[in-house]
Amino acid sequence: MESKILLENGTNELEVLEFRIDDHCYGINVAKIKEIITFQEVTPVPNAHPSIEGIFMPRDTMITAIDLRNCLQRGVSEAGGLFIITNFNKLDIAFHVDSVVGIHRVSWADIIKPNATISKAEESISTGIIKYEGRLIIILDFEKIVSDINPNTGLNMDQLQQIGPRPRNEVPIVLAEDSQLLNKLIVDSLSKAGYDNVKHFENGKLAYDYIMDCKAKGTLHENVQCIITDIEMPIMDGHRLTKMVKTDDETKGIPLIIFSSLVNEEMRRKGESLGADRQLSKPEIGNLVAVIDELVNNAAAG
Repeated sequence: MESKILLENGTNELEVLEFRIDDHCYGINVAKIKEIITFQEVTPVPNAHPSIEGIFMPRDTMITAIDLRNCLQRGVSEAGGLFIITNFNKLDIAFHVDSVVGIHRVSWADIIKPNATISKAEESISTGIIKYEGRLIIILDFEKIVSDINPNTGLNMDQLQQIGPRPRNEVPIVLAEDSQLLNKLIVDSLSKAGYDNVKHFENGKLAYDYIMDCKAKGTLHENVQCIITDIEMPIMDGHRLTKMVKTDDETKGIPLIIFSSLVNEEMRRKGESLGADRQLSKPEIGNLVAVIDELVNNAAAG
């Protein structure tokens, strides 16, 4: 399945695939999807997490199948339906769903935060809600679903142990990351690597407003010397933030790193076209520190 999302500019849009489990509507960013196939028999994995149905091997590639119904505490799926095969955090994973409705192009600005209209189980693994043609589509946090099943798929914190003791560093860094958990983990990781002066925001709009406020006050260099951004965020996504920063003569020289689970070949081309200085996949926290070192040192020297 191929995404139609524009590669050439930061439109602050995304394409959402709507799918169903029972009569409930859910969504996933098309950029995460490799293909959709009919259900295939899987081989159970002994002592696996209850939400793992098993493994199967289409075209000689081993893929883990996750029962999304079970993750949402709605029982256990039976044979049938579809597998949505995804790729993020450098993993190929299939999610078992009942049916697919279609693809909708929406703006990140139209995605609202989860609230009391959804169940506790859905709220814990959702990133937002779209109101579309009179129905609510719940955008699920697939990274969190996978991380809850296997914590080793999240940030590779062991990489930080290899860095060793480092001096404290007051270089001001701006971080845009909508996941509260990842926001804290990244800030803590940067602190362990010596970077204590990190301003963190839950979406690109808040980060951009802060950068523009510093620009207006004439304190840009004192407060923003590196920007780290996720791609998927409500209100303003990371690609839109990148475009806004890199098309402004006063901010385009600030090193900007895209740090996202969506850094695949297609999204990398888009990030490059928007002017991102580096792009890393989220497990690579050790590489993130090394890239910050490089970009900050180069900026200081230049």
